[in-house]
Amino acid sequence: MLSDIEIAQSAKMKKISEIAQGLGISEDDLEPYGHYKAKLSENLYSKLAFRDDGKLILVTAINPTPAGEGKTTVSVGLAEAMGRIGKNAVLALREPSLGPVFGIKGGAAGGGYAQVVPMEDINLHFTGDMHAITAANNLLCAMIDNHLQQGNALNIDQRRIMFKRCLDMNDRALRNVIVGLGGKANGVPREDGFNITVASEVMAILCLATDIADLKERLGNILVAYDLNGDPVFARQIGACGAMTALLKDALKPNLVQTLENNPAFIHGGPFANIAHGCNSVRATKLALKLGDYCITEAGFGSDLGAEKFFDIKCRYGGLKPSCVVLVATIRALKYNGGVQKNDLAKENMWALEKGIVNLQTHIENMHKYHVPVVVAINRFSTDTEDEVNFVKNFCSDMGVEVSMCEVFAKGGEGGKDLAEKVCDTIKYCSESGSEFKPLYSTALSIKEKVETIAKEIYRADGVVFTAQAEKAIKEIEAIGFRDLPVCVAKTQYSLSDNPALLGKPKNFNITVRDARLSSGAGFVVIYTGDILTMPGLPKNPAAFNIDCDNNGNITGLF
Repeated sequence: MLSDIEIAQSAKMKKISEIAQGLGISEDDLEPYGHYKAKLSENLYSKLAFRDDGKLILVTAINPTPAGEGKTTVSVGLAEAMGRIGKNAVLALREPSLGPVFGIKGGAAGGGYAQVVPMEDINLHFTGDMHAITAANNLLCAMIDNHLQQGNALNIDQRRIMFKRCLDMNDRALRNVIVGLGGKANGVPREDGFNITVASEVMAILCLATDIADLKERLGNILVAYDLNGDPVFARQIGACGAMTALLKDALKPNLVQTLENNPAFIHGGPFANIAHGCNSVRATKLALKLGDYCITEAGFGSDLGAEKFFDIKCRYGGLKPSCVVLVATIRALKYNGGVQKNDLAKENMWALEKGIVNLQTHIENMHKYHVPVVVAINRFSTDTEDEVNFVKNFCSDMGVEVSMCEVFAKGGEGGKDLAEKVCDTIKYCSESGSEFKPLYSTALSIKEKVETIAKEIYRADGVVFTAQAEKAIKEIEAIGFRDLPVCVAKTQYSLSDNPALLGKPKNFNITVRDARLSSGAGFVVIYTGDILTMPGLPKNPAAFNIDCDNNGNITGLF
């Protein structure tokens, strides 16, 4: 059996100019990065403004388990399958982060015969977007510390600097650092820390910005500190936003690549969904909607995180209206939710499947709260028995949702044709019946009311406990005029609750909010629950152990 990288390296890719030509994109609007990847020009947006939008399809999933769900793989396979049934579909996904690539989770290019290529490029440096975001973020940090060194005209309280440095790597040693040591010439000593780049506010801003002007304004709106009087200090007062925009102007342009079956794919932006808003860029999604009859995108982790933020943050700011949700699950993962250990998941266990399927049920119910139709995609394994498959089919039928058994990992687009047809039929039916997307909450609610709404409606908690630190932070955020922003909850991805050990559909629990931080440039308030970290660490046996490069430049061991 071939590995993902071996399948990708044997792919017959088309030149990126040919992929662009198939979308009607001229060479004047294509900025190639080698033969098989390119960025798209700013002018393309205005040229396509007259076109109607296609239908927006969100691919999300149940809570992730060690058994694997394959959300990105299904997203890619669905795009390939759309091509096989004669539909014009464009894929819009996130860029992988180097942290998970060299850590434990892996990349974000799909798997098996449902991948985007060139896989090595996409999973590593790609077109340099992550580096540009890191540089822009750290330029602002350097200018904050330089402001302190050069007299501190803004009277910044060095104990209340809110903006951290970042690095696109899992490096726990950088979570808490001291800067400015070594004497007066080396700056003002203070506590600092690093976030992983994909959890940074600059990443969120890049993914939510509509154009360069909006990007610059959002960068200027970043809350960087409080002064000695307790008043907020923003990045525009530091004078950094112009230079930051210069660093990000090319990173703002979406990247065009292709699937193994030569379908077009935009890969742009990569915020984590457990600690950020978890969606690819608004710009890439909007471009895909103009160029295709269908845009297939995904949101990170389970629907309680990625999809909720996609609907309540990205769709709200981008003016997007999704037409269908594809909810990915595996029978193995459902049995894991029912209490089966990872090593026993290949064995038939109807009792555990019946117990664990409540996780799928809850995610279906949650998606319906946004008034969007759902199609369940079961990423099928060879160990799934007919009794198990029939149980899931009957369960979904009783809930009134279509279900498709997907084999895109093994068969590519051919293994997803049934899913593609059911998605298209569902969209057509709901368009005729007048189904209309609606966010979960109004931004007119207080910050605490928004958190309570998500906790009760999506996580199914009994209530929310706010620590003294969280109460203080929320009160301060509302006092300086940011009450009406949506919220972005940082929570474990492994459970509907804030306790990763509670699988299935937890009951009789509260969500504990320990802190809140304002991301005024991105336009949301980050709510911290549990033990979520914004700088992950490497595991005992990181994936980096297996990755190598031979003397001819051929990469091995990358999944």
